[in-house]
Parts: sequence; structure tokens; C-alpha cells
Amino acid sequence: MLGAARRILPSARSLAVGFGLVALAAGAYAVARESSMFAIETLDVTGASPATEAAVRKALAPLEGTSLLSLGATDVERRTGALPAVVSATYDRAFPHTLRVTVREERPVAVLRRGPDSFLVSARGRVIRALEPRALLALPRIWVPRPTGVEVGATLAGDAGAAVDALVPLSRLRFPVQVASAEATSGQLSLRLRTGLELRLGAAQDLLLKLDIARQILPTLAPGAGAYLDVSVPDRPVSGSTNPQVQG
Repeated sequence: MLGAARRILPSARSLAVGFGLVALAAGAYAVARESSMFAIETLDVTGASPATEAAVRKALAPLEGTSLLSLGATDVERRTGALPAVVSATYDRAFPHTLRVTVREERPVAVLRRGPDSFLVSARGRVIRALEPRALLALPRIWVPRPTGVEVGATLAGDAGAAVDALVPLSRLRFPVQVASAEATSGQLSLRLRTGLELRLGAAQDLLLKLDIARQILPTLAPGAGAYLDVSVPDRPVSGSTNPQVQG
């Protein structure tokens, strides 16, 4: 029985050879990690607009020449996370010399106006970049007082941030009327439509439900039927027409 056990267990020579191979592999990995064998020479960026791709390439340029083996997760995340237009970025090593980066961009939903200044704002309320006057006229406007501090890369808070929240669900609902502007005052949300009608949403609770109700009602309103549609109480929508109680 003892002899059978000895036949099963590896010999000292086999163990020595095994440990030697492990040490050899570790040494080879260490050499490859520090050498130019797998140095980054090419950046392959996908999922971004041309402007954002250029910004990502510039942010990651210092990584060129770094070994793919020594690259850490934070190396890419830290550099791309500072870019206002980027929500997140993931990477993959394409040996021997390519770093593949997939970018998820911020989704623009509004233009923030502060006096003569304009800024592009994302669905997360992040200030993406400054804009030229009258740029992106199709996007809704959010107005803030002139003294308001606005910093590219920062996230809007307070009434301005709440106004962004009112705009986010519109694309998902395929809202039938374009929105000209959004406003939040003391927690009360409203949208000004391009038809001139004011859509009163009230508090932010049940926002998706309120917008969906408005989406269904708006096509039934005759042009000029009223100055506002109030859906702040979802089960009792009210229009500023001569017949204020809207059914639906």
C-alpha cells in the first residue's frame, strides 16, 4: 500500500521541474511587463462622436509606450472619467500593441442659458461644454440667473438640476410636441412647449406618469385651446381652455 502511495505522489525531481517552470513563466511575465514587447502603439476608440474620440485620444496619449501587461483598470478610468462628455469607458488589450477603448458618452438633453452664455447639459445634469450663442436651437433651454456659477464638468443641482430631470423621459415617451424650455421653481416643474402652451408638472413625483398623460392629451387639444395643461395631479388633468376639466 505504501508503495502504491509512492507511485501516486510526484517525485522530488518532478516537483523541482514544476517549480522551475513556474519560476520561468513568472520571470518571463516580469520581463514582458517591463519591456517594449507589448508596448501600446495604437489606440482604437469606439462608441464616441469625433469630438469626444479626439478628447479621449488626447487623454490617453500618455499611455502610449506603456506595456499592455502593466496597464491597470484605473489608468483608463481615471483619465477618461475627467472628460465632461464621457460617462464611462472600458478597455480591452489587443496584443501585441493595441489598446481598445469603448466609450459611453453623455446624452445631451438641454442648453443651459446664463445671460449671454450657453452650455450643453447632459441627461445626468452634467455640463458638457460651453456653446456659441444660438447653437443647437432644437434643444430645450434652461435659464439660470446671471450670478449662478457654472463649471464645465460639474453636475447641476437645485432648480436647474430638477429642470433637467423633467426633460430626460421625453425621448423615451416619444413626446409629440417639441419643448422650448424647462423650469423648476421651489420644486414645481413646468415645460414650455414650442406651441406656446405651458405644461405644468408640479412636484417631481410620478414624473413619467404625468408626462405620459400629457402625451396622450396634447394631440386632442385644439390649437390655441388654452394657455396651459396642468397634470400635477395625474388623475385630474386640467387645461386652461373654456372647458377646464380634460378627460383622459
